Amino acid sequence: GFNDLPICMAKTHLSLSHDPTKKGEPKGFVVPIREVRASIGAGFIYPLLGTMTTMPGLPTRPCFYDIDIDPETEEIVGLS
Repeated sequence: GFNDLPICMAKTHLSLSHDPTKKGEPKGFVVPIREVRASIGAGFIYPLLGTMTTMPGLPTRPCFYDIDIDPETEEIVGLS
């Protein structure tokens, strides 16, 4: 089960709360969890707070390292 997985909250970096307009150390706020997702491959659960978008994880070696331009033909290689 998922009950032993650690939890990593996904929230704005602009505040300790979910609300980016609450600066400093806001007090008395309620944290609205709008969705809970599991990243099983990475081994954690993450609740999403407030309105935000998430980014996909990148591989250890991003694919753009394999993309180049052939100087003789000026064709892009490495996209297949």
